[in-house]
Amino acid sequence: MAVNAVDALMRSGTAKGVFPGGVLLAGVKGKIVYHEAVGYADLFSRRKMTTQTLFDLASLTKPLATALALFTLHQEGRLDLDQPAAEILPFFHKKEKNRITLRHLLAHESGFPAYRPYYLELSRIPFLKRKSNLRDLLAAEKLEFPPGTRTLYSDPGFMLLEWVVEAVSGKPLDVFLDTTLYADLFSPGEKGLFFPGISHAIRHESVAATEFCPWRNRVMIGQVHDENAHVVGGVAGHSGLFGRAMDIWKLLTRLLEAFHGRDVVPLFSRELLKEAFYPSAPGKRALGFDTPSPEGPSCGRYFSLNTVGHLGFTGTSFWVDLDREVAVILLTNRIHPTRRNEKIRIFRPLLHDTVMETAGILS
Repeated sequence: MAVNAVDALMRSGTAKGVFPGGVLLAGVKGKIVYHEAVGYADLFSRRKMTTQTLFDLASLTKPLATALALFTLHQEGRLDLDQPAAEILPFFHKKEKNRITLRHLLAHESGFPAYRPYYLELSRIPFLKRKSNLRDLLAAEKLEFPPGTRTLYSDPGFMLLEWVVEAVSGKPLDVFLDTTLYADLFSPGEKGLFFPGISHAIRHESVAATEFCPWRNRVMIGQVHDENAHVVGGVAGHSGLFGRAMDIWKLLTRLLEAFHGRDVVPLFSRELLKEAFYPSAPGKRALGFDTPSPEGPSCGRYFSLNTVGHLGFTGTSFWVDLDREVAVILLTNRIHPTRRNEKIRIFRPLLHDTVMETAGILS
């Protein structure tokens, strides 16, 4: 791969204030063609970014943790994706929610709102009562439309899916993943993808800083930035996952191998991944994963229509072209020190175009 153009663009990202620092990993058919770090992990200490830097992955939690936990339980025969959530979570028996299925929640078609600042209320009560109070708030939440009639990207919907995983498996989301999917991916002693929560200390020098948070009155380093996840301990269905670019690459590579029927011991069946990755109809979403927007997709011009990925608020993203077997993982700390920086919206598609143009993928 001719890396000069990609190097120059990544360095221009730091020079132009798109992000203080970042890590880019690009791979084609299981082979890494680019993996470099630029800039600073922490502007205040001037600590440099490295390829080993851990990131708050924000909403990448949805596809890389919560959705895959549901797929694991489905594959084990412990739940069905078309199962009414009311069979698992009793409050769904309420009239307006009893038609919601797990598929609706995974595809953001449940009717739940996009976002609610639950943390403002939860932060005023004792910590040990917050998770149950959050679930009371979710139970009382009014739907914005009948299930299955519209698509609205929803954090609360994935907070509910964490609850589903816990109810079916009998384990918290992070423990379930650590003892099933992630145990198959990462060797003992390897950090891999994980939820630090509040019980796992992370050395500050290994983590990219995020925002100076006015609510918490400090720079967030090693604890989840998302307020709704933070207030309940850092483990949530919509946010809370941490990891390195290489950790995401390992997972995506295994998913691609399984999707193309080449993995000797696949994480998931090919049929299940096809069901998850291909939207059921135009205008609908994949299950847990995102697909390129029709206009101005963040993955640029060259990724095929058969592409899945996701964006994270902290400045993280991954996109996988299922046809060409191309994966591009971009992890940045673009909200450090403020979330008002949105220059990455223009930068992301330009970067993905440059990777595709210089990696020989289009020839």
